[in-house]
Amino acid sequence: MTTDGSSNPDVVLVGGGIMSATLSALLGVVAPDWTVAVFESADQVAGESSDAWNNAGTGHSALCELNYTPAAPDGHVDTAKAVGINEQFQVSRQFWSHLVRSGLTDSPKRFITSVPHVSFVTGEAGRQYMRTRYDALATEPLFAEMEHTDDRDVLASWVPLMMAGRPAGEVAAATRSLAGTDVNFGALTRLLLDTAVSRGVELHTSTRVRKVRRESDGRWAVTVRSGSGRSRTVRTRFLFVGAGGGALPLLQGSGIPEIRGFGGFPVSGQFLRTRSPELVGQHQAKVYGQAKVGAPPMSVPHLDLRLIDGEQALLFGPYAGFSPKFLKAGSMWDLPKSVRSGNLGSMLGAGIANIPLTKYLVGQVLQSTSARFRALEEFVPTAEQDDWELITAGQRVQVIKQDPTTGRGVLQFGTELIVGAEGSIAGLLGASPGASTATSAMLTLLERCFPERMDTWRPLLQEAIPSYGHKLSQDPALMAEVRADTTKTLELQG
Repeated sequence: MTTDGSSNPDVVLVGGGIMSATLSALLGVVAPDWTVAVFESADQVAGESSDAWNNAGTGHSALCELNYTPAAPDGHVDTAKAVGINEQFQVSRQFWSHLVRSGLTDSPKRFITSVPHVSFVTGEAGRQYMRTRYDALATEPLFAEMEHTDDRDVLASWVPLMMAGRPAGEVAAATRSLAGTDVNFGALTRLLLDTAVSRGVELHTSTRVRKVRRESDGRWAVTVRSGSGRSRTVRTRFLFVGAGGGALPLLQGSGIPEIRGFGGFPVSGQFLRTRSPELVGQHQAKVYGQAKVGAPPMSVPHLDLRLIDGEQALLFGPYAGFSPKFLKAGSMWDLPKSVRSGNLGSMLGAGIANIPLTKYLVGQVLQSTSARFRALEEFVPTAEQDDWELITAGQRVQVIKQDPTTGRGVLQFGTELIVGAEGSIAGLLGASPGASTATSAMLTLLERCFPERMDTWRPLLQEAIPSYGHKLSQDPALMAEVRADTTKTLELQG
């Protein structure tokens, strides 16, 4: 698959975030001779959800996120989602390790650092859940090194900032994994795209994709407009729309039937942040708690250590907000324009089914400063308001889709890969776990869009990602080998 460069690249990637950057890197492994063009509407890449301050940067590996290990009414804890997400994060680690060995950066700490991941609960019911969850995860090889305690002295050594000032009789329990990380996805995206440009990928910033249309020969005509207002059309055999919240309207405009029934519900996030060296020094971990009863998964409270461009800070949240924009730099008309005849039923159905979510969001928007601070005090009893500032993080667009069994619209909190037109176009919708599983998402894209090439590509991918085609959770020996290699290459803790 070769064309004549900038006007007719083999591949066009829409959006300069972690997804396009990851796909570009994978194509550099399996198809280095293909011509690739990336179009980003902002004046720099990684400015939306991939930006370090616009995401929690957890390196979502399900080591601490309790919403990935739900408890059934009988108390049984389901670990399937946690294991699956951890598997996907290990794939990302392996690919990043391969790229580092190939010269991505001389210092992996520019984008990934070891940070303990802790789950923390209070109350007797919370303690029982935490014990059951730990027992269930302890049988899984990917979680074998996890620790558990309900001893207050041990807890004080793990999370001193959270235990200071806590009532003496309060029951608390936690698990901790030293395999956790903090990932600066903004820095990683820039490294990936810088490397891509060095091998010939064309990167166009301040260039917005206005329209995509399939031509009679099967190629995609992509109309773009630069910041100066000049429009032009490039033609490509394969188009990936990885523009975050901006992906939905472009896919709708493409005319592919696979997007019919899909909608999006935008949610903005806010966090309380402190840069106080004293407070940061007392909280060298990422700690996730439990969502309030009836609250959506997006509301799980967490107090995260962030390491961004040499600076350490703590983020607490999230506090949900609402804006009809699909991107932070989007339009107030994004949501209304996304409602069409093909997804109106899904949107209405999801709205009716998620009235509690609507009430939650209204409550969050109307929440007072003191109410926000009380939520922080549940995590940090000694918190003082002057030490914290409220910041607005990224804009997320949750996926609305039709349930294939009922035909009703449902709101989901994961990601969705849309593939159409015989695999010549693909797009990614949704949010969490998002960036942490970008490599797995883009591998799935390659498999679905280029099945006829996988026999040739598979050995190349297995060289870059040793576990490709295997499950580490079912192969402890391979898991130990992979973990040791990525830990050493990425300069993480052993």
